[in-house]
Amino acid sequence: MHNFTKHLLTKLFILLSAGFIALPSYAQEAEDEDYLKIGGAFRLNVVSQNYESDPTPTSTYATFDTWRLNVAARYSGVVLDFEYRFYPTFNTHFIHHGFLGYNFSEDLEMQLGVTQVPFGNLTYNSHSWWFLIPYYIGLEDDYDMGIKFNYAATEKLNLSFAYFRQPEPAGPAYGSASFGGPGAGTYSYNVIPDNDGVLSETGATSSIRELNQFNLRAAYEIIEGTELGFSGQLQGLYNSALQETDYGNTWAVHLNSDFSGFNLKLQYTSYDYKARDDDGNTLNRVQMGAYGDPYYGDGVAARGSIITAGLAYSIPVQWGPISNILPYFDYSMMTKDGSLSPGNADFDFQNSYMMVPGFMITAGNIYTYVDFAFGKNHPWLTDSFGTGLGAGHLDEQGEPLPLEDLDWNLRFNINIGYYF
Repeated sequence: MHNFTKHLLTKLFILLSAGFIALPSYAQEAEDEDYLKIGGAFRLNVVSQNYESDPTPTSTYATFDTWRLNVAARYSGVVLDFEYRFYPTFNTHFIHHGFLGYNFSEDLEMQLGVTQVPFGNLTYNSHSWWFLIPYYIGLEDDYDMGIKFNYAATEKLNLSFAYFRQPEPAGPAYGSASFGGPGAGTYSYNVIPDNDGVLSETGATSSIRELNQFNLRAAYEIIEGTELGFSGQLQGLYNSALQETDYGNTWAVHLNSDFSGFNLKLQYTSYDYKARDDDGNTLNRVQMGAYGDPYYGDGVAARGSIITAGLAYSIPVQWGPISNILPYFDYSMMTKDGSLSPGNADFDFQNSYMMVPGFMITAGNIYTYVDFAFGKNHPWLTDSFGTGLGAGHLDEQGEPLPLEDLDWNLRFNINIGYYF
């Protein structure tokens, strides 16, 4: 995108946003009373891993997953919604979301701050605690800093338009390692610098970070309980060495349907980051990070597509405190457009797969996820953390291993959370 067009779009959106904020005469009177609510959650994990290496006595363990603080308030029609999370296992903490909201009318809402990116199935594109592959490349339950408008155009059509200046603020893990950078210590996955040049064909570093992102989402209720939608994203990656911003594009078509106790989620996503290294060469892989841990060495394919599907069934029960059982099956496949060139031969990036059969138990304020998370070329379901979403696992010659040579890695995970 030409620099003039980029600056024009950015300034136009900021001016329009400021115009909305400066027009209180169009705002509706607050119908509900002011409030202040404080809550949070405490979660534990019980884990049993079976990855590439043989299991050991320490492959089964328990860990303190997270605790979080939530604050929700409204005063004179202005809403505050804030959540901060602490992850002792990763030795980090960071904001999940935090925004000021205002309803200009019954149909038009504004959110300013760190808010969820309007993309694909919302709030989640999955049913399990593990989510699916889109989350691990920043395309499910993603949060960035900017301004968003939600508009109920009709009873059946909902529109969202957002401008995000940058990723959400990073926690204390930011810059703690050579692989670190903006976005490394965050809840959502973001593109971050590759300071070691391991993802460039020429070994050049990549001083890139997310800057200026535009999102548009439209969702329409085609029949009662069934939503069909389209999402588009124009994402800027700023290279501080080149002092230039390249714009990639991402789009998705989604379906979310509730019927006879079932919930079905389908989504197709296509993305192209259009990133360059510090020498100006197009990258086949980009570095991404969250929770203070980047994807060491392999990164994420810069171009690809993802298919996801999930089905769940709600079973009301009366077993002491247990009121509901929700069995589900979630599946995703990621195909990649890219190759490695060891020697004189090109080797295509290998696909990534993830599937999660499991169930959720609701008992008062306690929600328990019991998941069997299977993965091939998945960066979290492997002994080599961070490997899988780029070229995939490599053999001793540095060539991607064919999928038929990879077994399904398994993590049995029980997440027990008390929410208050």
